[in-house]
Amino acid sequence: MSEPTKTRRPVPEGKSRFLTTRQKAPTEKGYVGYETIWEPFHKVVKYTTPKKP
Repeated sequence: MSEPTKTRRPVPEGKSRFLTTRQKAPTEKGYVGYETIWEPFHKVVKYTTPKKP
């Protein structure tokens, strides 16, 4: 029988409404970490003063 490989297949990128998760490259010890990227919850709009009557 053949030996199982020690390399893991990459995990697909995970996406939700405000969060994206990506798999990092493995370290020398074999630890595989994950990178999380947060999207902003709301848009920031430049404030303009209202018209005076």
